[in-house]
Amino acid sequence: MAVGEDRDELISALDALASGASHGGAVRGTAAAPAQPVFVFPGQGSQWAGMALGLLDTSEVFRDRIAACGRALAPHVDWDLEDVLRDADGAPALETPDVVQPVLWAVMVSLAELWRSCGVRPAAVVGHSQGEIAAAVVAGALTLEDGARLVARRSALLLRLSGRGGMVSLPLPETEAAERVAPWDGRLAVAAVNGPRTTVVAGDPDALDALLEACAADGVRAKRVRVDIASHSAQVESLQGELAAELAALAPAAPAIPFYSTVTGGPLDTPPDAAYWYGNLRRTVRFEQASRRLLADGHRVFIEISPHPVLVYGLQDTIDDTPAPAPAAVLTTLTRTEGGARRFLTSLGEAHAHGVPVDWGTVLGEGAPRPGRPTPALPT
Repeated sequence: MAVGEDRDELISALDALASGASHGGAVRGTAAAPAQPVFVFPGQGSQWAGMALGLLDTSEVFRDRIAACGRALAPHVDWDLEDVLRDADGAPALETPDVVQPVLWAVMVSLAELWRSCGVRPAAVVGHSQGEIAAAVVAGALTLEDGARLVARRSALLLRLSGRGGMVSLPLPETEAAERVAPWDGRLAVAAVNGPRTTVVAGDPDALDALLEACAADGVRAKRVRVDIASHSAQVESLQGELAAELAALAPAAPAIPFYSTVTGGPLDTPPDAAYWYGNLRRTVRFEQASRRLLADGHRVFIEISPHPVLVYGLQDTIDDTPAPAPAAVLTTLTRTEGGARRFLTSLGEAHAHGVPVDWGTVLGEGAPRPGRPTPALPT
């Protein structure tokens, strides 16, 4: 598939496809058979100033969904969603979790709506930490209003823990990471298992400093995560009562689309109630386990629904580590350097090239030539 802004660029991309050369507008893929994708929603970390503004200015579908998310968030926040996205005067910056997490939730939910408007329907969804809230909305387990309440109230409570903790990413399997943090006797804990060699630990800042020093001495390339909260650790337990009270009004439903839980590591068939969302914040994120279950259940195409990819590397590592009857593909939506329509169309083309059904009539317009409908103006 070729992507371009004018005739010359499209011809150049087609020439590259024909010759096997590299080109920014030449999209290639391998499709063994048509495949509906898994929508993958990350937690905090994919945000960036100016994210998705290109789509906000050019896509009616994306803009309308952002507006709906803004209305759903309005009773729970003291800022305007579009003002934050546009960095308007007086709008808060994307720094604290009570702003970052609701804004990311809105962008991910709106990106999912954009994919679906192009005929790309998820066969299943999976989310990482707060990404599960977006996944639950897309799966029909939460209404947009309940998703907004949950992400806003949850992130506001997390401010109570700000400055008391942190996180470190270790290029180690879970068992080795657990051995590494054991000497700190509960002050550090495994917070997330993202892949067979990607584990995140959380806990007290001074204990994390000591862990980083020990890793450096042993040649382990540990990296501090840019957060000052120890989510998925014992520190969260102080919020349990308030979180339950804040979320008592939720009216969840059983997912209409298969929802693979990173709390349990497998499909969730029951409505995700307030107790579930406390577990989502307190317990270890079992993203690797959920990914392996998705692969075992036959899913072969994964699309990260985010303004910048953060889970694709751990997911690809899990795929490479899992024997499978057919290859699997991990695709993205936007990136920090490309947040507009061109990047989305390229991602859509990549999905098509990997066998994902796309409604090209909607994407290109009913009168445009497209695969399966030859026209006299084009060669056979």
